[in-house]
Amino acid sequence: MSVKRFEEYIKKHSNDPEHELQVLNLGPTHPSTHGIFQNILLMDGETILDSEPTVGYIHRAFEKIAEHRPYNQITPLTDRMNYCSAPINNIGYLMTVEKLVGLDIPKRAQYIRVIMMELARITDHLICNSVLGVDTGALTGFLYVFQLREKVYDIYEQICGARLTTNMGRIGGMERDLSPKAIEMIYDVLKDMKKTFGEFETLMNRNRILMDRTINVGGISAERALSYGFSGPNLRAAGVDYDVRLMNPYSSYEDFDFKVPVGSSGDCYDRYCVRQAEIWESISIIEQALKNLPDGDFHADAPDFYLPPKQEVYNVMEGLIYHFKIVMGELPVPVGEVYHSVEGGNGELGFYLISDGGRSPFRLHFRRPCFIYYQAFAEMIKGSMLSDAIATMSSLNVIAGELDA
Repeated sequence: MSVKRFEEYIKKHSNDPEHELQVLNLGPTHPSTHGIFQNILLMDGETILDSEPTVGYIHRAFEKIAEHRPYNQITPLTDRMNYCSAPINNIGYLMTVEKLVGLDIPKRAQYIRVIMMELARITDHLICNSVLGVDTGALTGFLYVFQLREKVYDIYEQICGARLTTNMGRIGGMERDLSPKAIEMIYDVLKDMKKTFGEFETLMNRNRILMDRTINVGGISAERALSYGFSGPNLRAAGVDYDVRLMNPYSSYEDFDFKVPVGSSGDCYDRYCVRQAEIWESISIIEQALKNLPDGDFHADAPDFYLPPKQEVYNVMEGLIYHFKIVMGELPVPVGEVYHSVEGGNGELGFYLISDGGRSPFRLHFRRPCFIYYQAFAEMIKGSMLSDAIATMSSLNVIAGELDA
């Protein structure tokens, strides 16, 4: 046990007047740890000598549950991973199943998915950067930009009826098309975002306190980040320009013109700046998608996987039969093994799916970015102050639901 190891260290150095050694339990319910997880710290005064993270406090066995659920009933599980950007989780999983069964998704559905995923990315980065401000003593920006999050949730509600855990999309496309009202709401929120994020950056980007608290704090080199398996903004902040949307384009991302912001030092400030720059790129991608939104269907012609319209279910026998078969998982699924990844809010969000032809996956593994880069947290905070550890955790954007799954 780490506590025992730390206590033995303290006992060994108990007669050293130069040090003030103690064990500090940071978590599992500390208000600054952004979720329910724990770090056991060996402290010398306020300096962290060593630490050992503990995970699993909200482990919900999603991968095991997925082995006992029909494919279309697994989507709601993915909402509960990174709940700050749930639509990306949903769509990433749906695209994995579509890859397994060989579905060709209409262009309009792909563009709608891009719009939803980029709105989700914005809200994810918005939460991370504004909460970093809170953790370093700046509450105003958080309260101001959080209004944008609620406006994006209004769009989700208009499109699918839900706000936080959206269950958005279906195998084969989207459940609903973008209505004129939804498109109008998206244009309105983009206009608000440009104004609000501009003011937020004026307040935060060159703020002396924020810079003092984040520059050269919680840094990691590109080599160490790669060895841990980092991806997403935390890897790009260290200077590696890897983005799944460009390296392995999906959902027609090759149609869009956008840059990949890259940092250099991999510290808290670089992570903040990379996410802030990505917000502007996401706004640009959404504008391009709306401007060039293709005509056509919002779902594939896939009666074996896509639920029939309610009108048919209520009035036509075949519609009722197919609805029942899809919901109960009674339609055949090819035997196969596939991996598909998307660029989540925190990095490469992957789904490794093995099918034995049954009604449920034989195995479904979620590659959660948070679980991977949280392993480096102990190394990143070693030798720093306790307050720096909070800023480092905040800038990494560790989401407990994604960490434990």
